Amino acid sequence: MFEVSHTAVATQLLERCRAQGLRIVTAESCTGGLVAALLTSIPGASQVFEAGMVTYSNDAKTLLIGVADDIVRTHGAVSEETARAMADGALLTVGRASLALAVTGIAGPDGGTATKPVGLVHIAAARRHRPTLHRKLLLGNAGREAIRIHSVAEVVELGLAQTLGEP
Repeated sequence: MFEVSHTAVATQLLERCRAQGLRIVTAESCTGGLVAALLTSIPGASQVFEAGMVTYSNDAKTLLIGVADDIVRTHGAVSEETARAMADGALLTVGRASLALAVTGIAGPDGGTATKPVGLVHIAAARRHRPTLHRKLLLGNAGREAIRIHSVAEVVELGLAQTLGEP
């Protein structure tokens, strides 16, 4: 399912987390648990992977990881604000975690609008005591699975960026 390059980057992320004593949590919407699946497909992931949550609905985002209703209502489920809130909320929800990866987007083939088209994905990586990183992806209507897999690869890369510098 995952390309060798995806597994290589995920392995690098797990190794950095292990070296820095970080524990990972994921909060996923459009990827439906694929980030957690990639990370846990690597032997030894249990040393750093704490939990994965699929918060597909707006209610799940609010109830499970504390995304404020007004964020979703004002900005929508697919927005920078929601992605950041998902990552930050996952850290708060899973107290042992110190690095959170979050993904929310429109994988298609329908559900897009003129302002939020299919292929729009927001990813975030939160780490305790550091600013939350965010990236907006415009993947076009490349197909549901391609959008999901590309989003997984991008959020793992963003997580890797959060491990740079001093612990």
